[in-house]
Amino acid sequence: MKYLDDDRDIRFNLFEWLDLDPLLKSGPYEEIDRDQLGMVLDEALKVARGSVAACNETGDRVGARFDHGKVELPEGFAGAFRDLAEGGWISATMNPEFGGMGLPESVGTGISEFLMGANTALGLKALLTRGAAHLIETFGSDELKGTFCERMYSGEWTGTMCLTEAGAGSDLGALNTKAVRQADGTYLITGEKIFITSGDHELTPNIIHAVLARTPGAPAGPKGISLFVVPKVRVNPDGSLGAANDVVCAGIEHKLGIHGSPTCSLVFGTSTGSQGFLLGEENQGLAHMFQMMNAARWEVGVQGLSNASAAHQAALAYAKERLQGRGPSAGKTSGQSLLIEHPDIRRSLLLQSAYVQAMRALVTYTAWCMDMAHVSEGEARDRWQGLVELLTPISKAWCSDWGFRVTEWALQVYGGYGYTMDYPAEQYLRDCKIASIYEGTNGIQALDLVGRKFRMQDGRPVKALLKLAGGAAQALMADPVLGDAARQLDDAVKAMGAVLTQLPTRENAGLLTLLNAVPILDMLGHVVGGFLLLQQAGVANQKALALLAERGVDPADPAAVRAHLAGSKEAAFYQNKVQAAIHFAHRGLPLVAAQAVALMSGETAPMEAVF
Repeated sequence: MKYLDDDRDIRFNLFEWLDLDPLLKSGPYEEIDRDQLGMVLDEALKVARGSVAACNETGDRVGARFDHGKVELPEGFAGAFRDLAEGGWISATMNPEFGGMGLPESVGTGISEFLMGANTALGLKALLTRGAAHLIETFGSDELKGTFCERMYSGEWTGTMCLTEAGAGSDLGALNTKAVRQADGTYLITGEKIFITSGDHELTPNIIHAVLARTPGAPAGPKGISLFVVPKVRVNPDGSLGAANDVVCAGIEHKLGIHGSPTCSLVFGTSTGSQGFLLGEENQGLAHMFQMMNAARWEVGVQGLSNASAAHQAALAYAKERLQGRGPSAGKTSGQSLLIEHPDIRRSLLLQSAYVQAMRALVTYTAWCMDMAHVSEGEARDRWQGLVELLTPISKAWCSDWGFRVTEWALQVYGGYGYTMDYPAEQYLRDCKIASIYEGTNGIQALDLVGRKFRMQDGRPVKALLKLAGGAAQALMADPVLGDAARQLDDAVKAMGAVLTQLPTRENAGLLTLLNAVPILDMLGHVVGGFLLLQQAGVANQKALALLAERGVDPADPAAVRAHLAGSKEAAFYQNKVQAAIHFAHRGLPLVAAQAVALMSGETAPMEAVF
């Protein structure tokens, strides 16, 4: 299956919109320049379009198989994973001390979009390996770091996160897996974990599991959970592989999508016992694991974006070649028109593009805030980190929810063909759906937002975010092109602010907040998306005007402007950036005010209904 990317907009985000100077002039990144970053993206895109995309369709059609206790991956996955490992793409943003490239997270966003868009099932292996290794790097002893980190960052071994149990899904405090300390300081792990992405396979000789478990006498609930490193194969002191570590795959799930990614049930310690190593302190496991969970939540937002972008690009290409009906400009004697000539198709395609661009702006801006936190100190670091923590659940939930809707709109462009396996639309839709469910359902993300993130640092991050959005709207109010869109953003910011100010004053504020957590997150996602798109449109509009001046085109001459746009890909790109922001402002941002009216009505019918 051919992967159609949006490399141009990824580069706009990184090199024309965001200010990379504070990063590239700082200690961690001072030896990196923009040209190098551009070359990195070139190489990442090359491998994504190549072996990674080449096995995507096979991964979906054939899928992972469980045969006689072994998990077999589809043809091509081993070679593609080897390309990811040898190219350093698993650890592009990780610590060079353990073999990473040490790139900024904002650049890693583009790399992750390429890999996830080309083959989500394979991209997940890189995501989890990177996250599990970083847990060991952060909380492990020097011995554990030396044993595992470089081998995982290099792709020699892979990694997983093992949280969920049959009786403990979202409620991790209810888990029962046990860890008993041994005389040598290691632990024996016993229990079962389910829904473990890439929990077993033969791509690598070892798989390193990050496992949550309870020690004897630990407090009940979340406060009694510890975190352990449990390899599939025991590792000898010299780093060589020893005996099997009594980690058994009992089967894999049959799923709606991401068929090439085995979702495993793992059983620990039924025979000789699974050897585990404590990460960090006992009873602090859930707090430690949140490092990996938060990183994974942001990357799941990237997954939603990636699936949506790939689906949109495929639908756009189809609309440019498929003849169907006659558009409004077709003459009575002419033949069929291309789909792209029909107004409703154009509306759908621009709406898809607007939401995709908003998602890309959101996850890339969040990553840039991560980078800024990394190079800052003191109050500045706290300010950037506050934005990261606020934007993480929004990135995960808003991008996965609207990413799925974009895949649905993209499928619709194909008509009946979209419902068949002849075209990629249906796979993108199926692969995307899980993003709103795993790594904490989107309902949980919303509860985290309203229950924790709004309150942290005395509410400063959310106030700062709304102030930035309001300032962007005010700055463009008088703009002849973007003024109306700016007014739409201003209205949305005010509606959002009114909800956050007035809802807590209601007598039943707690109940109303819980009932409306998901709409509140959706509202804020739209506000942030609209703010970032408008900011980008301001940049794009100036670039567009500069191109007109450079080529001697009179902006007041419609025919000359049309010819200019038809003959210049760059001019068309900037034109479409501006139009996408305008369209989002008029179609997406009014949803904020509408939802504000609904939730401020105080309606509590779901609690009165009898189910």
